[in-house]
Amino acid sequence: MSVLINDKIDNLLKSTSRSFYPTLKYLPKKVRGQIGLLYLLARVADTIADSKHGDTEELLRLLRNYNDIAQGKSSIIPDFSNLAEIQDNPHEAELLRNVQDVVEGLKIYTEEDRERMLECLDIIVGGQILDLERFGPANEGGNISALNDNAELDDYTFRVAGCVGVFWTKMSLAHVISIPPEQEEGFYEKGVRFGKALQMINILRDIPEDLRFGRCYIPIEELTKHQMEPEDLLSPSNIEKFRPLYDEYLDLTNEHLDAAIEYIKMIPETQFRLKASCMLPVLIGQRTVTLLREGNILDSADRIKVTRDEIKSYARKLLRALIIPGGVRRLLEKNKDSVNK
Repeated sequence: MSVLINDKIDNLLKSTSRSFYPTLKYLPKKVRGQIGLLYLLARVADTIADSKHGDTEELLRLLRNYNDIAQGKSSIIPDFSNLAEIQDNPHEAELLRNVQDVVEGLKIYTEEDRERMLECLDIIVGGQILDLERFGPANEGGNISALNDNAELDDYTFRVAGCVGVFWTKMSLAHVISIPPEQEEGFYEKGVRFGKALQMINILRDIPEDLRFGRCYIPIEELTKHQMEPEDLLSPSNIEKFRPLYDEYLDLTNEHLDAAIEYIKMIPETQFRLKASCMLPVLIGQRTVTLLREGNILDSADRIKVTRDEIKSYARKLLRALIIPGGVRRLLEKNKDSVNK
């Protein structure tokens, strides 16, 4: 039974995750399954919340019902067939058709690990509920709403990604590594910033897509300081006016990535698989920030992303670094220097 569920989970992971699945392959076996399952649990919630059509109250109902099922508060799986039909991404549609298998995957693990997964999922779903209540569904052509200030932005990045840094750290300390107690608080803080860095990259890369569906994660308070409104971000010609504020957020993202590097350095050298699994998203993140600085993010025709070939190249560099003493540290620092040039 557990083998069958694991195979189903693995197939869903392969199909739904372009960039995360390579990271999973590096993870130590003791935590690989739990982290992969949390990804899928969160991806189901994300797919519900980001559905491009639908009524706000209906999406909120499905999201809350799904979380109740995962948390063990209900045993009736909602009917996601209609929601699956309207998905643009066929892999996300398939995921919604297999929610039962994803939730069943929780039974494989210990009570302690289930609690860690479900604690994180609850925070993520809370963030997505807040997002739906704030913006409504991602329906094209509506009015644009924006976050109010940087405090709301920071809170959002914690709810949907920073909390994953906490989960990852808890799993690592429970199953793979130990560090001096006096260093644990700093380790957790850096883990939170690691997650925030990756979410900031998503936000800063997806501005045109989010605007198209009425969502602006660049706070109105900061836009106002630069004599701008959310609607101004619809025009690529406004990039020079927007650039100073945009660069501030890219600088913040780089600071979070620097904290992620410090996080990786705190992982014992003997745990090279755990280091590698953390390194790959940092390397890709650093490269993405460089591309975002160079391009016009307001031009929706110029989609900025790291290519599959680049990801494969980073994976090869990482494998070489793993077999050389101190190679991981040197690769991180070399990549950081290239980003800062």
